[in-house]
Amino acid sequence: MSTAIRIIQGKFGRVALLDMDRPLVTHAHSQCHVLLKASGADNFFQVRDQLYPLTDETAVLVNAWEPHCYAHRNPDGPRITILALYIEPVWLGEIENGLISSIHPGFFPKTCVELPKHIRNLANRLAMEMLYGEHLSDAYLQDQLSKLMIAVIDTFSTWRTINALQTGISGVTRDHRIHRAISYLRNNIGTELDVDKLAVEACLSRAHFFKLFQQCTSLTPNLYLNVLRMNAAFTGLTQTTVPMAKLSEDLGFSAQSHFTRFFQQHAGVNPSQYRKVVDVHRTDAIIDTLNL
Repeated sequence: MSTAIRIIQGKFGRVALLDMDRPLVTHAHSQCHVLLKASGADNFFQVRDQLYPLTDETAVLVNAWEPHCYAHRNPDGPRITILALYIEPVWLGEIENGLISSIHPGFFPKTCVELPKHIRNLANRLAMEMLYGEHLSDAYLQDQLSKLMIAVIDTFSTWRTINALQTGISGVTRDHRIHRAISYLRNNIGTELDVDKLAVEACLSRAHFFKLFQQCTSLTPNLYLNVLRMNAAFTGLTQTTVPMAKLSEDLGFSAQSHFTRFFQQHAGVNPSQYRKVVDVHRTDAIIDTLNL
């Protein structure tokens, strides 16, 4: 079973050291996502239906709102330890104004990249400190994360040529019809997905709505709702003491076991372990990029 070695959550987003031996379902994040192998066997991530290797020499870069999944090719094969970064665009924008463009779908134009030595060294250092460090101060962690992210961004992104406000943002739409549907989803996270109801909210036929929703967000309505539910789950697990049964009910699951399976299929760890392992830094400052 896949497990979380350590997870740290804060204003910057999340950084996780995950020991993986099972695949994840197709999902997305509102943050930009950097995946680095820390140790173990080589494996693969699937991004937009194409497989990309995660090795000592490569990283997998996933743009905000880009559908992807971890594709553990052999469930009986060796494990891999992954350093996974889920970085908030607004936090990056505080480092450098132009880095707010990290929410743009073209921020990382290439999904699989070869790691230069200095980035590999920064990633190894962060992984080792997460594995063995008793406590990483908020200031120190943000310093290390910013050094690693800036190194990755300067080497592999197109941020200097992107104007996110002018060219559109994946997951956030200016189409008022889809915006109404998204607002409905946000206000009804705990209800069963009803595409017909969403189409009515958008004043569109079901077929037209479904096609336009994917064009505007890069996701199906179901995948988009899953992002909202996972974000709400992360908040509930780290910023409240709500019992697991109540949290699963609030998120629309008929049984706690269904919520546990859903969370583990998306995060690689069950919600009880996440709540036990996560180290929360400055929870009051965590930013929800879904509100942009």
